[in-house]
Formats: sequence, structure tokens, C-alpha cells
Amino acid sequence: MWLPAVGLLLGIVIGMVFSLAVPADYARYTATAILAGLDSILGAARAEMEGEYNNEVFISGLVTNMLLAGLLTFLGDRLGVELYFAAIVAFGVRLFTNLAVIRRRFLARFRERRRGNGEVGGEGQAATRLPR
Repeated sequence: MWLPAVGLLLGIVIGMVFSLAVPADYARYTATAILAGLDSILGAARAEMEGEYNNEVFISGLVTNMLLAGLLTFLGDRLGVELYFAAIVAFGVRLFTNLAVIRRRFLARFRERRRGNGEVGGEGQAATRLPR
């Protein structure tokens, strides 16, 4: 569980140390690639919480999502149509859906642990401690 946190911290440090500027021409490509990556990461977190995580599915989904987002953006640039909006909307909806599921699962786990510690109270009720 600590490995993703270390990777995130390492990425933040590397990003702060090396000042990389993305040319304005590639801003749309970068934005859609980041959204595709975030979608895959949140999808993997959701799958892990549901006990269905598979590394091959994660890697293939990450690469496929990023390639599709880049292809839509490239094709839109060539046709003069803002096709990258389709990728932004699709990945945005999936991001919020996955985040909502993850949040609900965290809340359910929190409630279970709180009830397991001797607290009583359902939704909308204040929890009270039982005597030990």
C-alpha cells in the first residue's frame, strides 16, 4: 500500500526539481493524456476496493485510454473539429463516477469499523458509545 504513495511523492519531487514546460501546441494532447491516466488510476483503485484488480487490465486500459485520447485529439486537429472534447467529457464522467464509488466504499468501511468499535447508530443518528 505504501508503494503508490512513494511513487506519487517521487513524481511530485521530480516535477518540482525539473521545470518542464509543455508547448502550447501540445496542451490539448497533454490534458487528454492526463485525464486518461487519472481515469485508469481511479478505475484501478475502484477495482482494488472491489477485489477485482488485475494488473494486465490496468496497464492495457492505461495505454489504450491514452492512445485513444491522443488519436481523437490528433484527428480533431487534422479535421478542424474539437474532437478532444469527447475524450474530456468521457474521461470526466468516468472520473467522477469512479470517485463517487470509491468515496462510498470508504464511507461504508468507516461505518463498519465504527460499529465494530462498540458504537451504535444508523444513518442520520448520532452514534453513542456502548459501555464495555
